[in-house]
Amino acid sequence: MSAITTIPQLVAAGLADAADAPALEQVARDFRVLVSPAMQGAMAATGVARQFLPDARELIQRPEDMRDPIGDRAHEPVPGLTHRYPDRAILHLTQTCAVYCRFCFRRETVGDAGTLPDAALEAVFAHLSATPAIREVILTGGDPMVLSPRRLGTVIARLAALGTLDAIRIHSRVPVVAPERITPAMVAALQVDIPVWLVIHTNHADELTAEARGALARLADAGLPLLSQTVLLKGVNDAPQTLETLFRALYRLRVKPYYLHHCDLARGAGHFRTTIAEGQAIMAALRGRLSGAALPTYVLDIPGGHGKVPIGPGYLHHDDEAWVVTDPQGRHHRYHDPGFSNPA
Repeated sequence: MSAITTIPQLVAAGLADAADAPALEQVARDFRVLVSPAMQGAMAATGVARQFLPDARELIQRPEDMRDPIGDRAHEPVPGLTHRYPDRAILHLTQTCAVYCRFCFRRETVGDAGTLPDAALEAVFAHLSATPAIREVILTGGDPMVLSPRRLGTVIARLAALGTLDAIRIHSRVPVVAPERITPAMVAALQVDIPVWLVIHTNHADELTAEARGALARLADAGLPLLSQTVLLKGVNDAPQTLETLFRALYRLRVKPYYLHHCDLARGAGHFRTTIAEGQAIMAALRGRLSGAALPTYVLDIPGGHGKVPIGPGYLHHDDEAWVVTDPQGRHHRYHDPGFSNPA
């Protein structure tokens, strides 16, 4: 089975209706289509199909939609590097992915330019060498794990050799959507003298095929610390039970749920967005059902590149005498804080 990249291929595979093809062709002109073989095999699950199959609703432009919702370009000291936080920087090694998600906040650029050219990469390393305040480099793209183990390993080794980093982080969908790429050579490329943290992007338990679980086991067995990130998506995972099933599955696979992202203001992705209040209610329900170690932080990436902030439900408010704490069952309890003064 080969990857699907065109609307006729989707129709031939029975994943799109021929009557919808004209509208989907317009979607594909605006936003690329790519479905990996592994995810084609999981398409029977609605929560998987909606993430990867083009939808005519992507043609709807909303006033709040943005071409660069998290401000990559606004915080780019040299091409290929985003520096939004004092101690962290994002290195865009490639604009290619193993799948193209229909809600991606970088959907305007993925697939455009391929791999970062060597000259640009040298400029990135020069900037990192001159900026020792950067203590962590996050490899993203696109998806850095679509690169060959040799290419990725070379970059990781050079980052480790800078001598100024505490850790390297890689954000990737590959272990789930293209698990065959997690070979011994790929695992070896991630093993250097400083920690390499791997953040797995997955949004629904039905993505965790037997092959994906095997890939995650190979990474965990190699001693690589694994985190996950999930996007809250209407019609995909916007129910406490759905997310609980995903987070429990990840926890069993030795992957710590890290972030639940509120869906970004990407152009043409409005039909995926819940309200923040809906997300907070889901998180409140999960708080009473999951171990804290299996519970991610619900975050909003502030549009314009101003950083991520937690936006989970509030459990504290105050009256004139004490804090009032809400427990996971919704009951209220007074807490007398020594030295309390009314914050108002």
